Amino acid sequence: MSTPPSNQDPRLDQAAASDESLLSAHEKLVGKQPDEKAKYKLLPLNLLFVFSGLIFFAGTYLNRYSGQFDPHIYNENAKPSKVEVAGPKVDPLVLGKKQYEAICIACHQATGLGVPGSFPPLAGSEWVNGDQEKLIRIVLYGFKGPIKVKGADFGVAVMPPIGKVSVPGAGFNLSDDKIAAVLTYIRHEWGNTGAEITAAHVTDVHTKEGDRKESFSMDDAAMKTP
Repeated sequence: MSTPPSNQDPRLDQAAASDESLLSAHEKLVGKQPDEKAKYKLLPLNLLFVFSGLIFFAGTYLNRYSGQFDPHIYNENAKPSKVEVAGPKVDPLVLGKKQYEAICIACHQATGLGVPGSFPPLAGSEWVNGDQEKLIRIVLYGFKGPIKVKGADFGVAVMPPIGKVSVPGAGFNLSDDKIAAVLTYIRHEWGNTGAEITAAHVTDVHTKEGDRKESFSMDDAAMKTP
């Protein structure tokens, strides 16, 4: 039986394992762990690409739509504007031709020559090329009774009112701007040389005559001579 060394207390238990056994056990545990050195997790890389793309898109968007951050382009403190955006301007000759073909062509014909004895001609007519107020009155409120045009007498047919007037039986009710357009058209077509008639001209006559109930005739003072 061996005697314990003199420098150790015999009352203390000696270690159950030596240093060599501990190192051997540690090496075995380390050797059993899987090798993950070649494995990469793609989630961080995907997030990196996503956020990089978002940053690139944001920079491109700001560069294109920021307006150089000019306060005159966008001002969050500006009050709403009440300015109305004007629509495209309509050519009165185009609009007038459309109205003429829809309403007037049946009587005055596509040539503007009318029908002898029934419907007076518009081409070369002294009424068409003459006083614009008389012409506006005829179209707004209508005309009845005999009339002489280019030396010929007409009086069988009645010219119906086509403006927005309170004449019984009026079935067209064109606005002042459409009346102006159709009159401008006939004053420029078939060799006619009359000046343009504006909506303001029509409105002025409309205001003067008011809510006239009857069509005009040659008996009215305003229609005596063209």
